[in-house]
Amino acid sequence: MRSHHWILLPRKFVLAAAAAIAVAVATWPLPARAQMAPGLVGPTADVCNSAAAAAAGRTAAAIVRTACQEHRQWYDAFIETDGRLLSLGVTEAERTRLADGSTPAWRQVVRYWRESGTLSSLAATPGASSCQYAYASRDADNDCRAFIVDNPWSAAFISWVMARSPLYGFGGSPRHIDYIARAWRDPQGSPYLYADPFSSRPAPGDLLCFLRSSDEGLGAEGLRQALGGGGRMPTQSHCEIVVAASFNGDGKLYLVGGNVLNSVVMRKLPLDRDGRLLASALRAPARAAPGTPVYAADDRGGQAAYAGAEDAARAAAYCRPGDPAACSFNHRDWAVLLRLKPQSQLGSYFRVASPATLPSPPTQAPGATAVAAPAAPAPPAAAPQVQVPSSAPATSPATTPATAWRAPAAAAPAPPPTATPAPAPAPTQPTGVPPEPPEDD
Repeated sequence: MRSHHWILLPRKFVLAAAAAIAVAVATWPLPARAQMAPGLVGPTADVCNSAAAAAAGRTAAAIVRTACQEHRQWYDAFIETDGRLLSLGVTEAERTRLADGSTPAWRQVVRYWRESGTLSSLAATPGASSCQYAYASRDADNDCRAFIVDNPWSAAFISWVMARSPLYGFGGSPRHIDYIARAWRDPQGSPYLYADPFSSRPAPGDLLCFLRSSDEGLGAEGLRQALGGGGRMPTQSHCEIVVAASFNGDGKLYLVGGNVLNSVVMRKLPLDRDGRLLASALRAPARAAPGTPVYAADDRGGQAAYAGAEDAARAAAYCRPGDPAACSFNHRDWAVLLRLKPQSQLGSYFRVASPATLPSPPTQAPGATAVAAPAAPAPPAAAPQVQVPSSAPATSPATTPATAWRAPAAAAPAPPPTATPAPAPAPTQPTGVPPEPPEDD
């Protein structure tokens, strides 16, 4: 029989060894993504839970909460005030699961497209139909992932956040310029007010936007001229959501944007003593002589070419290995601040259905027996009264589209019901000519 020899160690030695193991386990470096798991108490959580958003109203607080939750889902990636990327967890086309432990990153981007209602406008774009029916097969998944990589989704992200908050009256679009232009042209119908980015103080729930690539350099004044019909309308832009401003007096603006470096990223920008953007630290990328390509760091993860005119002192100062001081992800052509309206005005909006959006009567199949329609119900005695805050903006029905958001007028007796005409068929795209995908990001 084999004998077992037990080694008896002093109790003090055993306790010391156990303590050493516990310390080693506690201090062992965890993977980067495990360190940034959501739910941890830290600076980002504090910023997103600041009292300023709640003070701005329930809609602003809901927008901030939704944007911050998505930022934590993508492992709290952020760009520091000096324009350096200091953290990046996962990117758009990966199968890596987000912080909820179940959603692959690429499928979350599909959600932004589908649930914001922006995917249908790109129905003829290669890969879009596969995203409508994603997860059906490996081929469909791969086709959808190619669509995600090829098409900027930052506007779809903004539209998704606004839909989930929800922000009533915000017209979701795959292009930022659409809701920028609406704030300029329809200030009563839009939930946002158009403002200069450097003379106005940003607040939680606002949108801060810049022009990029070939539209870089127009600036705030150039964008206003273009919107007023005095120049070519820019097509390449990008907007991010303000989630905090000068948190605890730190003099920083906190933004959350989608498709920034192919992820959902928080960006910090410097503010001056009055709470406005510090223009001197946020200059746009420098340009050389007309026609000469100049390269600067681009949020899409590489470099973007620029061409145009710039003063001689800055002509040679652009991002390159020999001049790292010129490299900053915050050097952008910040052109407009969209200011969220006060809660008292936002609460007075409601959607008015357009007759063109009403469903048409069912068509009768050939050879089917006609069936008499049921008698129309009697009209109500009176329409219900709607309480409208005195601060609600009045909008003239004669100048407002049927689908606009406006304060309700005084109730009137409902007219007798009449048959609803079938809507006219929508114009179709010529066969084989898909619509041009959005250029802005």
